[in-house]
Amino acid sequence: MNWKSRNLRELAEIVIGDAEHFQYRSSSYITRFFEDCDLEYVHDGSTRWFWVSARLEEVLALPHPSPSIPPDAFVRIIRAVLDKGEAQKDDADRSKALAALNIVLAREGWQAFYDDHGIGQLRHIATNTVAQMANPHRPLTPAEVERRGQLTAYLDKCSEDELIEEMLLPLFRQLGFHRVTAAGHRDKSLEYGKDLWMKYTLPTLHVLYFGIQAKKGKLDSAGISKGGSSNVAEILNQVTMMLGHEIFDPEVSRRVLVDHAFIVAGGEITKQARNWLGNQLDTTKRSQVMFMDRDDILNLFIVTNLPLPKGALLAGNSSDEFDDDIPF
Repeated sequence: MNWKSRNLRELAEIVIGDAEHFQYRSSSYITRFFEDCDLEYVHDGSTRWFWVSARLEEVLALPHPSPSIPPDAFVRIIRAVLDKGEAQKDDADRSKALAALNIVLAREGWQAFYDDHGIGQLRHIATNTVAQMANPHRPLTPAEVERRGQLTAYLDKCSEDELIEEMLLPLFRQLGFHRVTAAGHRDKSLEYGKDLWMKYTLPTLHVLYFGIQAKKGKLDSAGISKGGSSNVAEILNQVTMMLGHEIFDPEVSRRVLVDHAFIVAGGEITKQARNWLGNQLDTTKRSQVMFMDRDDILNLFIVTNLPLPKGALLAGNSSDEFDDDIPF
């Protein structure tokens, strides 16, 4: 991420508080600011804006997943300057500070905003992607635990189409995948083993293509599919078709093969099912298959701070009423 010198200087002035509506920081407080952002920068006593501008340039040069997702350290800096605990007397809700920051960010294609919890977030304007430091294995906050419960109740009730359209499409778009497309889901004959296809651009600008086969319920290795579950043998042909059939990418006007296959289940994917499928595929295809089960979907959906699907709140509030209908 290469920013213009003018924008780096103005952002530096925001960090050090030389800009209106932001807290003033002397040398020691600049060091403390970067410590709070988990950065080991110590101010050397030189001109504050010049030194901070150089540090910001270093942060922006750190590795990051894609052009629409900045380095985590930069997201921490934006959140720190928008901390509502630093509100000034004439800007109690920090709306003026947010507007001033967005003037600078917009020149580089970004926009800052406050989420429902009052935490500063950063959005890439062109792709509408929200930059998140998403660690799906971290402990969840009480508010996130509550949202996860509502989402769990929704998964118990939603259809396979709703799983794809209301959860998987927005989730993979948020995670940095693009051209996320439902592969002929209304016309089953056009799927060729996949419900979705999408692509991901590496930092080297190479492109990988992914296909997704989604199942609403549990995926197991039982001899016969039972209510609420699918036999992994049913997936084998679909995975083989997915990896062997070309898709047409209109952005490059050519047909390409899927590089990797995601097997996504709204329920559990048992260890036996994973092992059975792995044993049936040859070594090359085995390395192309990845799994996502209910816990993976729930955790990723929550830590990326995506809005809950329509009906999730109702499902969460009414889950006790429908307990008898939930498949076990």
